[in-house]
Parts: sequence; structure tokens; C-alpha cells
Amino acid sequence: MLKSAISALALMAATGLAQAQDAADEAPLTVIHAGWLLAVPGEAPLEDQSILVRGERIESVEAGFVSPDGATIVDLSDDYVMPGFIDSHVHLQSELGPGRRFNAFTHSASDLAFDGAANARTTLLAGFTTVQDVGGNFEASLALRDAIDDGDVAGPRLRVAGSAVTPTGGHADVNGFSLDVLHMFASETACNGPAQCREAVRTLIRGGADVIKITATGGVLSDTAAGVEQQFFDDELESIVEAAHMMGRRVTAHAHGVTGINSFLEAGGDSIEHGTYLDRDSIRLMRRNGAYLVPTVLAGVTVAELAETADFMTDNQRAKSREVGPLMLEMARRAHEGGVTIAFGTDSGVSQHGLNAREFELLVEAGLTPMEAIVTATINASRHVQMEDVIGTIEAGKFADIVAVDGDPLANISELRDIDFVMKGGEVYLSE
Repeated sequence: MLKSAISALALMAATGLAQAQDAADEAPLTVIHAGWLLAVPGEAPLEDQSILVRGERIESVEAGFVSPDGATIVDLSDDYVMPGFIDSHVHLQSELGPGRRFNAFTHSASDLAFDGAANARTTLLAGFTTVQDVGGNFEASLALRDAIDDGDVAGPRLRVAGSAVTPTGGHADVNGFSLDVLHMFASETACNGPAQCREAVRTLIRGGADVIKITATGGVLSDTAAGVEQQFFDDELESIVEAAHMMGRRVTAHAHGVTGINSFLEAGGDSIEHGTYLDRDSIRLMRRNGAYLVPTVLAGVTVAELAETADFMTDNQRAKSREVGPLMLEMARRAHEGGVTIAFGTDSGVSQHGLNAREFELLVEAGLTPMEAIVTATINASRHVQMEDVIGTIEAGKFADIVAVDGDPLANISELRDIDFVMKGGEVYLSE
């Protein structure tokens, strides 16, 4: 009886897969005529190319402007066409401003998911077809990710970390409130000692986290005068990385201070978010480990600007913003000159959603060429988020995630702040 049931389930699964493949094969054909095509960032762009899209995937890329019978033609013959961009560090559920620090007390998970949906749409229309959300309400993050996957919400393809693993009192724990509030709203993923930290990681993976985010150092916007150096003990860092790797997840660390950066990298961590005070040893460790840097220069510029103009910052936030923010551009320059692999990330939510492309300008200011900056948001970021087999380039078999602008981004990187065309998974969301 059991064998019969298993056989029936297997047959149903095989039939479903076959039907899905048949549907994809029969999907209408769309052909994009690209006057200028950067199919594989880092390689020379091509002129007068046709991108054949069937369903959600790219079927082929052909020289010249082809027009098969029955195909829908999208005319981008006067435009500059590239793969959809990837932002490796966003917080879709909120945006820095008056009252933001009270969201946890006034917003339910449902409220945060709706806020996230609005910001996700804004991000998609800015040309970012995949993002990694590395900190937010876990239930809201999962609901938004799945709603986007199901086509119920317009937004970028989404990978989520959920709540960051943090030491008690650390950057991702609740801070700056009365003791009663601290006890009531303490982070569920705050941990102390290797055993608790392993449990926090495993709990997130059980819940469906795609990546593990930790706060290896203090942070700028936490309302505490605890500095921005290492806040986990070495054995705690080692336990987090080991537990995540054993269960097939990478670990990325919020890290400003050099002590936390280097200790996390020595523990085998996979990537550094921010990296403000990295040094030569940090660069050596990242190169040795193949670790990525997500510099989020835009976040540094944003908090430095707000520290002089915004009245909603606390004294702790303002002091750290003035100290740390202005250093991040030079950090990106040192890392790039040192040969560190950079993956594009903005920390949007600190900056305004939809302005993600400003990071391109800052990376160029830090010494990257426009092509190198685009590579960070395509090739490098696709590898960083472990999706290089399906995104990051315009090639047969990959998702049809495609953006276009009306000016040459290699001549003027600021063109990327004004996206004219967005296709994600074969569906057009913007066409101007």
C-alpha cells in the first residue's frame, strides 16, 4: 500500500514537471531589440542584438534584429541594455526617518510586510530585479519573499536573512529604551555563548532563512554608546559560522570595527557588510578566504548628511554617524586597490528606497571604473547571493531580468539613476 502511494506521488510530481515544461515551451515569444547590449558585464558590449525571451527565461541572444513570426517585439534599439541589477544589502520594511525606531512597537508583522511590498516595488522600478534583505521582522520577510515568488506582489527576487544574530545588547538587539521595554522586546536571535548562538542560527534556518546575518560589531544607528568594535567573542563567531555552514547557509557580518572584521574572517565568515575600518590584514583575509565586501558607501554618506540636518537622531546615533559615515568612501577605495571582491549593496532603508543606483556613482568616486561598478551589481553580486546560475548576465537559460537606459552608462555612470525599462522574469514592469 505504501509503495503504491509513493509511486502515485512520484507519478504526479513527474506529470506536474512535464506540464510545467510544456507550458514554458508554449509560452509566447518576446524579442527585445537591443541597440547596445552589455550581456556579460566585464566583457565588451555588443551592438544590434536580439534577446529572445520565452516565459520567464532567456531562450537565446542573436546578432542583428530578428523578428520571428508571432513574436512580440520590444524596441530598445536606441537604448543601452544590461542585466537587472542586484542589491546585496537592503531593509525593505522601513526607511530611516522620524519614528522609525518605534516601528517594532507600533507595526505588526502584517504592517511591515505591506510596507515592504511598497518599497519592493519602488526598488524594482529602479532597476533592481534581485535583492538580499539582511534584517527585518522574520515573518514579514518570509511572507513578502513568497508573495513576490508567487506573483502576488511586484518586487525584486528576494533572499532573506530575517532577524540578525546578535549578542545581547548588540547592534541588532533592542536598545535605548526603558528596562521594561528592553525585556519585552529583546531580539529572539540575541545569543550568548557558543551553544546559544548555534541555536539561534538553526532556528533561523528552520524558519526558512536564505542567509545568516550577524552583527559582529557595534553599529551606527543603535542607540547605545557601545562603540563599533567587536561584540561577539571569538568562540561565538566560530560557532555561528560552523553551524550555518553545516546546514548549507552562508554567513554575512555587519562589521565596522577592524577587530570584529578580522575575527569574523578568521572564523571563516563569508562576507563583510560595511567594513569601515578594515586594514591590510582584513584585505589579506578576504582575498585568502574568497570573502566578499558589501561596502554600502551610500549608507555612510546618508548618515553623515543626516547627522547635520535631521532632528530625529539621538545623541548616540549622531555622534557615530559623524565619526563613521565619512570614512566609508575611502574604505571602498582601499579595498578595491587591495583586490577585494566587491558585491554591490546600499543598506537602503537607511537611505531612501529607489535611490539604490547612487551607490554606482560612489563606487566610481572610490576608484572603480563604470564597468567595474556594474560588475559589482551583476556578476559579483550574483555569486555573492549564490544565484549566478540564473541571474547576473543576459544568457540563454537565465531569468529574463533586463534593464535599459537611454544613455551610455560606461561614459556616465549617473545614467543608471534614471532607468527607462525593467523586465523581471519575462514580465515588463517599466517601459518609458
